Amino acid sequence: MAEKKKAIPVPVAITEPAEKKKALETALAQIEKTYGKGAIMRLGDDVSMNVEAISTGSLSLDLALGIGGVPRGRIVEIYGPEASGKTTLALHIVASAQKRG
Repeated sequence: MAEKKKAIPVPVAITEPAEKKKALETALAQIEKTYGKGAIMRLGDDVSMNVEAISTGSLSLDLALGIGGVPRGRIVEIYGPEASGKTTLALHIVASAQKRG
């Protein structure tokens, strides 16, 4: 006997702007529910978060990061080309954290 093939669900393309907006809002709500408020930040939003920061040792970089340094208790990735100061920056952040205790 031949087995019945299982139907593979085909994703439906959303073309209506209202449907797209609703799908986006639903996805964003699920992400915020799972990961907490502030998991998604939109460009241009003026959201001030109460996040404790560790100084990088560079005032201009602290200001550019927006919270006065790197967030404490979070994973931060520092990347760039060779000899661009990644290790130096990381060591300054560690020294700043050790000063604070």
